[in-house]
Amino acid sequence: MKTDKFERNRQQKLEQIKSLGIDPYGGRFDDAESLAGIRARQAQSPDVPPSAGREGSAKCAGRIVLLRDIGKLIFITLRDWTGTIQVGLSKSRLVGMESQWDLAKLLEVGDLLGVTGALGKTKTGEITIWGDKITILSKSLLQPPEKFHGLADVDLRYRQRYVDLWANPEVMEKFKKRSDIISSIRQYLAEAGFLEVETPMMQTIAGGAAARPFITHHNSLDMDLYLRIAPELFLKRLLVGGMEKVFEINRNFRNEGLSRRHNPEFTMMEAYQAYADYNVMMDLTEGLIMSLVEKYCRNTEDRRQKTEDRTQKTEYRRQNTEDESRIEFDGQTIDFTKPWRRAAYAELLKEHSGCDIADITAIREKAQQLGIDEAGMDDAVVINEVFEGTVEDKLVNPTFVIDYPAVLCPLTKRKKDNPDYAERFELYIGRMEIANAYTELNDPAVQKENFRIQLKGQDETMATMDEDFINALKYAMPPAGGLGIGIDRLIMVLTGAASIRDVVLFPLLKPEKKNS
Repeated sequence: MKTDKFERNRQQKLEQIKSLGIDPYGGRFDDAESLAGIRARQAQSPDVPPSAGREGSAKCAGRIVLLRDIGKLIFITLRDWTGTIQVGLSKSRLVGMESQWDLAKLLEVGDLLGVTGALGKTKTGEITIWGDKITILSKSLLQPPEKFHGLADVDLRYRQRYVDLWANPEVMEKFKKRSDIISSIRQYLAEAGFLEVETPMMQTIAGGAAARPFITHHNSLDMDLYLRIAPELFLKRLLVGGMEKVFEINRNFRNEGLSRRHNPEFTMMEAYQAYADYNVMMDLTEGLIMSLVEKYCRNTEDRRQKTEDRTQKTEYRRQNTEDESRIEFDGQTIDFTKPWRRAAYAELLKEHSGCDIADITAIREKAQQLGIDEAGMDDAVVINEVFEGTVEDKLVNPTFVIDYPAVLCPLTKRKKDNPDYAERFELYIGRMEIANAYTELNDPAVQKENFRIQLKGQDETMATMDEDFINALKYAMPPAGGLGIGIDRLIMVLTGAASIRDVVLFPLLKPEKKNS
């Protein structure tokens, strides 16, 4: 790889740092305080002089994102994962060997630096650490983005997330929020009595969803394995074993296309509850997601200020609460006000396509109008294609689509009063499927027949019956409700991200084009 002039210049400075007897890649740096913590402490004690001990001193570490060398003074903006702070360096203040000032003169944007010094403010009121000692912790050899607050090229940001995270503070905040959201989901489910479990990522049979798997090979056993497309069948085995409320948050892998809403490797939360049904799962889903909206999408500071005055009128508070239930996502306003709509699949199909679900002739005509090549398709598949083409784009506010055609749901218990339909729902938010849930099928004979029908016409890699799962059902699986939530898509909504790549740290991308 050809080295550019900027890298050569940085390499020269690396050698100069070494010549000072300083390790340019540092080492352990104990007792560093977060930059946000330092700022908060200074805000609480703004008038404490530097000589007053701990309150007037600071020790921190971070990346240099801005550097201004004005001769006798060097001003640095240091960033860690909590924020930024200004550091002031002068030759007269740096203690110890003269090499400290020599080192300061060799520093560049992108370097990782440790600083110890007095905490104060400049004449303009900027909180500043006046450095008494600096420690280089790692020398950056590549030129960072020209502006410390922006790596603009979207494709480059995804490919070089390691730069994106520190160059764009809002990206760091989004991924910290993602981690916090997932922790909140775990806490909510744990408080509801669910036990978190782990099931195999590599499976001998790809099951639990209709999707093309990734295939790998185990050399020692000389056998092909599949990266899981869903954990469903293993989680149901745990219901058979007596674990009555279980959930898992982990990766699924589907060998399918890329889009702003699809990544072949994605995070799914699946939960199963014994002696429940899809209505229980709807309540669980609505409660869980509303708890996240309240925690992460409402302006809690504004709410605190508005409720401090206990003389507020009830009507004003009610209207304010309604406003707080609306969030902006992908150019649309989503109203999370409860209760969320629960509408039958056939009802929505009629509402948005104009077709009765029983009128297959009209539905096939509608499919042709939509440009769908319906010839040779099974009736149920055509119906679902028309549903996806006419209904899904209309579902902006949270909507539970319930009671799917049973033929589309091989793992779902049918409705007792109308066995043509299954007790299944999909939750749509912002024109996007977020969750899928069933009243789980637990009759082994019916399940085996459904598998047999489902496997017809599939290629050899997929046309394998999971006999062990059928065997598990024969030991009696309790009636149950099951739920799957796409974590990446949910986080898109909660953070306002238009693309799934904005909420996945390292999304799969097309190979980068090389310049000839």
